[in-house]
Amino acid sequence: MNGDNERAFGVQPFSGEESTQIHHQEGYLQFKGYLHQRLIDRVEEIGADFASLRKEAVMRFVTLELDRLHNERPFPLSEKETETLIEDLTNELTGFGPLEAAMQDSAVEDILVNGPREIYLGRAGTLQISKLAFQDDAHLMRIIHRLLAMTGRRIDESSPTVDARLTNIGRLNVVIPPLALNGPVMSIRRFPAHPLGADDLVEKGTLTQPMLEFLQLAVTNRCNILISGGTSSGKTTFLNVIASFIPDGERVITIEDTAELQLQSKHVVRLESRPGGHEGAGAVDVRDLLRNTLRMRPDRIVIGEVRGGEALEMMQAMTTGHDGSLGTIHANSAREALQRLEILLSFGGFPGNDLSMRRQIASAIEIIVQIARLPDGRRRVIAISEVTGVGDNIISMQEHFRYEAQEDRDGKLQDHWTATGITPRTPKLAKYQPTVTDDDFGWR
Repeated sequence: MNGDNERAFGVQPFSGEESTQIHHQEGYLQFKGYLHQRLIDRVEEIGADFASLRKEAVMRFVTLELDRLHNERPFPLSEKETETLIEDLTNELTGFGPLEAAMQDSAVEDILVNGPREIYLGRAGTLQISKLAFQDDAHLMRIIHRLLAMTGRRIDESSPTVDARLTNIGRLNVVIPPLALNGPVMSIRRFPAHPLGADDLVEKGTLTQPMLEFLQLAVTNRCNILISGGTSSGKTTFLNVIASFIPDGERVITIEDTAELQLQSKHVVRLESRPGGHEGAGAVDVRDLLRNTLRMRPDRIVIGEVRGGEALEMMQAMTTGHDGSLGTIHANSAREALQRLEILLSFGGFPGNDLSMRRQIASAIEIIVQIARLPDGRRRVIAISEVTGVGDNIISMQEHFRYEAQEDRDGKLQDHWTATGITPRTPKLAKYQPTVTDDDFGWR
């Protein structure tokens, strides 16, 4: 296509300077890939454990190797490009390669890798695609194996999935081919560097001060509380916060599939399930841990997430002297949370009929906190409900607080909560004085 035809079709031809920049960028990426592969080959030849060395020492090694390789295959580099190359290649040997900057950024909540060329970063509840990329599947797998080395776990075609905890970093999930069709898939849920406190949630608008005071009263007076919400709605963070209201003199035992809770109580015992080895040998699941916990003299039991047959043991514990227990569950409403509990109790082998099952749930769970992540990433408590019993074979509830977003004068939705003013049924909350005024539940 000549210049006239390009203009006729609305295509603006590249200027000489733009064309030169594009060719340079393509050449730079090819040169970087060449350096990366040669450096990896060199490291394997030396056999040194660079991850155990100081970063400054590794950076000097990379600089010397870069000079040597640059002489073998000259390519024009600016001072900035040289500095970037040294930093990137150093991260390949000591850190997490292309993910190093994201792993060091405290604002990043999630790192989602969909194959080598598609990486999303989650901040403040929203996802955005990044410019980060791996060279190829092999490059990505090297970083995956480095991460897994920190956990003592392995992954290969015979065992192509892993869910593990990276100490002080976050939760790691990996799926590789043949299960992942477009290359290795990795998800990292970052642990917050500084766990949020109760005042932080109020300041961020997750809930209001009166709602927080209601929950504080519920926790200190040993109500059994279930936190319900969808994926990435903030259930674990919220559980961590309200658990801070547990009095210091009580013995708290936490049970999780992947340990995330960071309770500030003085007497905390943390338990984490263990996946099995070959054909599941040696597996210890949450249900096993919960059964053992009942022999450990707990004052409170905190379950990171109820997702299986352990719901049966949890219900029994809550009704046999271990009140004040806390847990989370995946559900989109308080009613769905109760329905999900019924399903999980069935999985757990509940011996009675539907009516006795619902009575068991109603006698165990007293408060359900529903939390949600809104489309713009905000996390909000959208309802606090009390389970009041069973009537007409249906578990009955009453709401004490509900989220009702309202339009402001500009037509934008603003946070707004309503207190229903209903008196709690449970004697544990007899001291609570309900209010129906909007003084403390207005616009945020």
